[in-house]
Amino acid sequence: MGERYVLDLREVDETQVAVVGGKGAQLGGLSRIDGISVPGGFCVTTDAFRRVMAGVPSTDELLDRLSRSDPDDRDTIRMLGARIREAIEGAVVPDDLAVAITGALVELGEDAACAVRSSATAEDLPTASFAGQQDTYLNVVGTEAILRHVSRCWASLFTERAVIYRQRNGIDHRTVRMAVVVQRMVLPDASGILFTADPVTGNRKVATVDAGFGLGEALVSGLVNPDVYKVRDDEIVARTIAAKQRAVHALPAGGTREVTVDSQRQEQPALTDAQVVRLVRLGRRIEAHFGRPQDIEWCLADDGFQIVQSRPITTLFPVPESGDQENHVYVSVGHGQMMTDPMKPLGHSMWRLTAMVPMHEAGGRLFVDVTRRLAAPTSRASLLDVLGKGDPLIRDALETVLDRDGFVPTIPDAGPGGPPAGGPPAPLETDPAVVTRLIERSETSVAALERDIRTKTGPALFEFLMEAFEEHKRVLSDPLSIQAIMAGMEATWWLNDKLLDWLGEKNAADTLTLSAPGNITSEMGLALLDVADVIRPHPDLVTFLQGVEDDGFLDELAKLPGGAEARDAIEAYLDRYGMRCVGEIDITRPRWRERPTTLVPVILDNVRNFEPGAAERRFEQGRRRAQEKERDVLSRLRALPDGDLKADEAKRMIDRVRTFIGYREYPKYGIISRYFIYKRALLAEAERLVQAGVLPEVEDVFHLTFQEFHDAVRSNRVDDRLVRQRKEAFRSYHALTPPRVLTSEGDALTGAYRRDDVPAGALVGLPVSAGTVEGRARVVLDMADADLEAGDILVTAFTDPSWSPLFVGIAGLVTEVGGLMTHGAVIAREYGLPAVVGVEQATRLIRDGQRIRVHGTDGYVEILP
Repeated sequence: MGERYVLDLREVDETQVAVVGGKGAQLGGLSRIDGISVPGGFCVTTDAFRRVMAGVPSTDELLDRLSRSDPDDRDTIRMLGARIREAIEGAVVPDDLAVAITGALVELGEDAACAVRSSATAEDLPTASFAGQQDTYLNVVGTEAILRHVSRCWASLFTERAVIYRQRNGIDHRTVRMAVVVQRMVLPDASGILFTADPVTGNRKVATVDAGFGLGEALVSGLVNPDVYKVRDDEIVARTIAAKQRAVHALPAGGTREVTVDSQRQEQPALTDAQVVRLVRLGRRIEAHFGRPQDIEWCLADDGFQIVQSRPITTLFPVPESGDQENHVYVSVGHGQMMTDPMKPLGHSMWRLTAMVPMHEAGGRLFVDVTRRLAAPTSRASLLDVLGKGDPLIRDALETVLDRDGFVPTIPDAGPGGPPAGGPPAPLETDPAVVTRLIERSETSVAALERDIRTKTGPALFEFLMEAFEEHKRVLSDPLSIQAIMAGMEATWWLNDKLLDWLGEKNAADTLTLSAPGNITSEMGLALLDVADVIRPHPDLVTFLQGVEDDGFLDELAKLPGGAEARDAIEAYLDRYGMRCVGEIDITRPRWRERPTTLVPVILDNVRNFEPGAAERRFEQGRRRAQEKERDVLSRLRALPDGDLKADEAKRMIDRVRTFIGYREYPKYGIISRYFIYKRALLAEAERLVQAGVLPEVEDVFHLTFQEFHDAVRSNRVDDRLVRQRKEAFRSYHALTPPRVLTSEGDALTGAYRRDDVPAGALVGLPVSAGTVEGRARVVLDMADADLEAGDILVTAFTDPSWSPLFVGIAGLVTEVGGLMTHGAVIAREYGLPAVVGVEQATRLIRDGQRIRVHGTDGYVEILP
């Protein structure tokens, strides 16, 4: 009977989390690795915990109340947690359980000093490191004391911190069980922590060792600064020896106390260099066993290392698989596409199948391998130039990698291939008909896709889609389309450079491109103002919309006075823009057409904050300001030496930018229009799999890649274990911040703006839309939560086209991600909003409701007192 309650550590391995908790399972796994010493001990299993809880019926009602409590209601959580802990600590340990624990203690040596450590079933998981959520008691001596501390560990499952952590992470209190690890206490000369990857840079080849005298508690509790070593390839590459004034020692009768370290010893290293290198080798063994970088607690006694804990480092960004041992440099796709959230497998596999360059997935994000382009001098210069124009932080991060000796080997430029057959393309005329022709081509292609996909189902649909993806790429790579996009961008750069040079004016193109014609994304923002005009005269419609929660609200709306027109206006809007949504490059994200409630708060803001006819007035105002700016610039140029020549050149470029800059947004609209057609056909297939009992729910296919989905349709089989693992992984990816640049060694680089023209304390970014504005910051992480007043400044992580309906009602924009030509920047310029993008951690550093000043011309944000 006692067997189920107590297991020796050597009987356990990492598959037994349900029986001995995360820590117990890891320690069992560690004790089986060749050459690794783990202090002897045993686990009191989760069966023992369940047995004790069953004997405390009073906890049932308390647990119910705890589950219903709000994670922000600290007082209730504190009170309920304390009552549950009291009940557990006061419970009598059943005889057979006490006998089992006492028997295991006799084998360790009855008077042995022990460490008693809690080990919950939901900690040290690859996706949720509950470090420090439960308790550890050191140097516990005697059977009675150990039993008391086992009860305390059980109770520590309900500390305030542990309860809030579970509630925030959606973990049910009743499903978590507590095991307890009892181990022989090591009385170490030194102890500390070993990370098998650098926790700051992410580099997998650099291990970091923190070391101090005595027990590791002094380090963990922040009592002393440790010695820190960095080790790469068995060599110490950096060391900091700290003055270690305090240490924690074990007392003979039990317990621990702080002591002052001898003044002669304080400056002495806690480990010799040879010991540091030996410890890192042990760490590499442990890492190889668990298959991922580890955070390891160690002790040194009599020149022997004992390992007392190992858990995965959960904060590292995963490295893309390259399949070779070469060095690679990857650039984030998400930073260019204004979508740094993780994508589900169907989402990233379809983006890869329809993209113009090969991409690699890691942590639910996509990356492009730029190693070869960085290796040859000419392609390196053009890559840095293009990426630097878009996002200076990416350029800076790449230059940091290039500065490392030999990480990217230099290869000669490709041989002289001569100009391509047929010579360079004819220069594009500044003719609006070019844009009209491109849009017609795109619309024809989308209409053909919609027509031809209707009859396709089953495996034939997937074969049809593979052909459709080729057409998708053909439309995207249309040379005329690329020329038109480049013409608008190049004219912008030319105007900014020349007018700065000739007139000393920064970012002059920002005003010259106000209300540029034919921009599908800025029209989308203005069109929603027109929708608000239909609703505004009818207070009943406004009241109805304020209470809307269900996506089927349009039919209900039509029953109210004025409701039929309102429904038609929203329907017409959805017909034109309903394929859009936040994070739209991930096909699995719900589109506005699928979830029209997303638009309701924005429509209501427009009703409240604007007068009728605002859309037309806004557009007209911008157009007039651009015309005035043009007249002003040309007359000032004519006053200069060679003025007529300069003015004529500038006029040509202004016409060019106004002709082509609006088209910059169209190709993405075309892609997303096609995406929605693919999605509807794929959802119909998923529906069939659900009907056939192959899948529990339609959205499970989002966790399969396109190829796996195809296989499932062919075989009528889905591996539900795979779907479960993918869901868990996707959840964990949300906690990771994708770097702009990532190396194959795991270095995550953000880049820096090396600027000295910014006031102290200001947040630096990239100026993308001129002007200065002061106002209330609204930090919005989800468009559906936006509650904006006129004059507010929107602060968010990134804005893809779906955010532009919010742009009509704000006074300025600050984002964490973005470049000069990304969507948010283009629309901010067209609407005349001062904007600074690429402001690292803006949503954390700026608090909602603070007053800020956005310097859109100089590229920084001031937080005002």
